Amino acid sequence: MTSIHDADLFLAHACVLEEDAANRFSDLSEAMKTYGNQEVAAFFGQMATFSRMHLAEARQRSGFRKLPDLKAEEFQWPDGESPEAASMEGSHYLMTVEYALELALDSERRGQAFYAEVARTTTDSEVRMMAEEFAAEEAEHVAQLEVWAKRYPQTA
Repeated sequence: MTSIHDADLFLAHACVLEEDAANRFSDLSEAMKTYGNQEVAAFFGQMATFSRMHLAEARQRSGFRKLPDLKAEEFQWPDGESPEAASMEGSHYLMTVEYALELALDSERRGQAFYAEVARTTTDSEVRMMAEEFAAEEAEHVAQLEVWAKRYPQTA
């Protein structure tokens, strides 16, 4: 990953990442409703709300600036795609709560790692401050998901 040294570029990445997270959590919430697990559906709905709040925060931080309209190949994602664009290919009528939590936890860890890496490698103090704040928020999501994962241990 190339380091991000520009606040507008960072915010463009953050907006896409948080939108991907909100969409993924909404999809997982709907899947859990379909599969009859209302408790976990509500949890994923709450996580989608948090991601939308982070998206609104990123947009607000951009203020009146016009964020760059990046093409897919211009994003500086670690693996070529948004860290929180979790694959839903395993989502089907037999999807377990454990698997849904595993998907969410994996993507939140990747999101946190992305922000932490930006904070570590940037030379821009504004970008570092924002990336550290976003990394801390993602770490809170990881912690919440880890608590939920303990409630639904993997079955053999």
